[in-house]
Amino acid sequence: MTLTEQVITIAMCAAGTMATRFIPFLVFRESRETPDYIRYLGNALPLAIFGMLVVYCLKDVSFVSGSHGLPEAIGIIITVLSYKWKHSMLLSIAGGTAVYMILLHLL
Repeated sequence: MTLTEQVITIAMCAAGTMATRFIPFLVFRESRETPDYIRYLGNALPLAIFGMLVVYCLKDVSFVSGSHGLPEAIGIIITVLSYKWKHSMLLSIAGGTAVYMILLHLL
């Protein structure tokens, strides 16, 4: 890539990022009420994305060979329990990931 192409690419990425941040504030002004469908999406999509991430993370787990999915199951259980305990997303994700990585090396 030439320097000009790099500058154009960075500018396009910055413009796209800024557009996705600013357009909702322009479309859904504070003076107007947010449509029910948009409110529904705001409530439903975060859960759907987390569900999709769980399915993606577990898609290649083999329950009939190797560690039989034990590190993954324990990592998920630790993540859920630590979130229920402290209600901290960062703590639960970091804790579950750390336990999973440790178990991968031990099992």
